[in-house]
Amino acid sequence: MMPIKLNWDQIEPLIAKVDISDAMKKAFIEYSNGNAVIPPVGELIMHQPPGEVHIKYGYIKGGSHYVIKIASGFPQNQKENIKPGQGMMLLFDIQTGIPEAILIDDANLTDIRTAIAGAITSEALSNHDIESFTIIGTGVQARYQAIYVSELMKIKKVRVWGRDPVKTNLVKKDLSELDVNVEEDLENLVKESRLIITTTSSKEPLIQSDWINPGTHITAVGSDTPEKCELDPNIVSMADLVVADSLDQNLIRGEIHQAVKRSLISTDDIVELGEIFAGLKPGRINADSITIADLTGVAVQDLVIAKAVLNAKKES
Repeated sequence: MMPIKLNWDQIEPLIAKVDISDAMKKAFIEYSNGNAVIPPVGELIMHQPPGEVHIKYGYIKGGSHYVIKIASGFPQNQKENIKPGQGMMLLFDIQTGIPEAILIDDANLTDIRTAIAGAITSEALSNHDIESFTIIGTGVQARYQAIYVSELMKIKKVRVWGRDPVKTNLVKKDLSELDVNVEEDLENLVKESRLIITTTSSKEPLIQSDWINPGTHITAVGSDTPEKCELDPNIVSMADLVVADSLDQNLIRGEIHQAVKRSLISTDDIVELGEIFAGLKPGRINADSITIADLTGVAVQDLVIAKAVLNAKKES
């Protein structure tokens, strides 16, 4: 049997029909319960031109499929009018190894599953009386996070900051269905924000610890390699709650990694996202708590979204 092969133009209308928020919560729960087999992330770093390739793969015990995902980012592609994100997801029958789906998604499924994870995390950990949220960054993920967080949390007002004013204004233009305010003063913005989603590829801290006020939640999704760092590591040590999507991964990449290597936080103080979704660990305890979620991306997310696309195709 030949596998189903879909490109992004064929995948996009299928993914628009499905809601995988609950399925992704369950996948995080299975992961934190030890019911997922997720090997360490494979990674290739290129220099001329600069680029990075992430290879993630795994399965959930008792499940129907295993997934292998390849997603890359080549920033200079934009000069050639090529999308920076490239890649595919491969879905295999777990009983036989027969390939069932080849999803050539241009890394869009990775962007979407990251945005969904960011949205369900932000909803779970932030105060629910907030009237706006803040996006740091101007790339594809900034746009997806704004869309999915706004939809899930029913908040239309978004404040956006980026290092390049031209790109920041493009974000505002692309998110015309939302009430987007472009901000220029990052420090003032952070001090006024209670829900912040960071989406940059920065290797130097953008947000300083003395800018964070009580009641703030940060969902950090940009730092997915050992070198990247969007937050002053002292923010992690001062937080009342620090949440990892995968403790194993967070110890070697992301914001938690930056704090642990400086001995600013003990691994005993870190909670996994699946534990919160399962109700095994408390999330936000009170309105003044400072909470941080460090999302480095786990293969169970790729498994969930790839299966959703396959099922939607079979039903179409």
